[in-house]
Amino acid sequence: MTAETTGEWRGWRAAAEAALYGPDGFYRRPEGPAGHFRTSVHTSPLFAGAVARLLCRVDEALGRPGSLDFVDMAAGRGELVTGVLAVLPAEVAARTRAYAVELADRPGTLDHRIEWLPGPPRGITGLLFANEWLDNVPLEVAEVDAAGVWRLVLVRRDGTERLGEPVAGAEAEWLARWWPAASASEGTRAEIGLPRDEAWAGAVAALDRGLAVAVDYAHTAAARPPFGTLTGFREGRGTVPVPDGSCDITAHVALDACALPGARLLSQREALAALGVTGARPPLALASTRPAEYVRALATAGEAAELTATGGLGDFGWLMQPVGIPDVLAN
Repeated sequence: MTAETTGEWRGWRAAAEAALYGPDGFYRRPEGPAGHFRTSVHTSPLFAGAVARLLCRVDEALGRPGSLDFVDMAAGRGELVTGVLAVLPAEVAARTRAYAVELADRPGTLDHRIEWLPGPPRGITGLLFANEWLDNVPLEVAEVDAAGVWRLVLVRRDGTERLGEPVAGAEAEWLARWWPAASASEGTRAEIGLPRDEAWAGAVAALDRGLAVAVDYAHTAAARPPFGTLTGFREGRGTVPVPDGSCDITAHVALDACALPGARLLSQREALAALGVTGARPPLALASTRPAEYVRALATAGEAAELTATGGLGDFGWLMQPVGIPDVLAN
């Protein structure tokens, strides 16, 4: 019998891996992620439009190669890559090879131009875009015990937790470098982001030339949350994280730890503004001269405002990692 069926204690990394990506895992369910939560992709087509413009900037920086790659990491049901292809200029679209990277089965209605893969292809020349991927890369959770020692948190399938062995080795080194606790009092928690650093480095290594972008809930060493961020989502609502396959299990990303040399961190608000997405309202005079146009522009401004909102999606972190090209969002 396995740990899943006997209710044995496991670290959060193994428990979440099985609950999210196992044979009956959350991300293999037929309704897909969109059945449980909205990302920027689902909020507005403005997001796909901005990513398409980013791909065009990468294309220019690459010198308009004969074949341009666009890789959508953690593609869900292919919503982002589909939206990007739909709005690319025809000349760019004709040269674009589109990939959706996802462990779930390929949707039957997906555009035939999109290749469906379980991992990124190698030798990418273009843009690899990972929207809310790293927050679902499972990791270990640690907690400070009564003696001030960091210990791994163990969990059973029903979500019950207890403390395990002291954190050691590379995981302890990661904590010391990237999650310095001002006061390691009993109950302080941390999420050990080493698997995410490794996953991101592996994704970036797939590029020969171009840009890799990770977009996610994020925090930096200057403001790590003292009790961590591990949580669950089910049917649009936050819930207790239970590793039984019934809910999403996610934790914010230490994007500063993931960053490789030459990377830049900025907020989604800053990145989308650089790509032409703002929440500016249309001029009121338009309401009387061209009312239908005004209503459409007002709706677009509302969607843009949601994508860039302080305290919401606008606070997401964008990790920009150029490979062999200049920073395409530089002023």
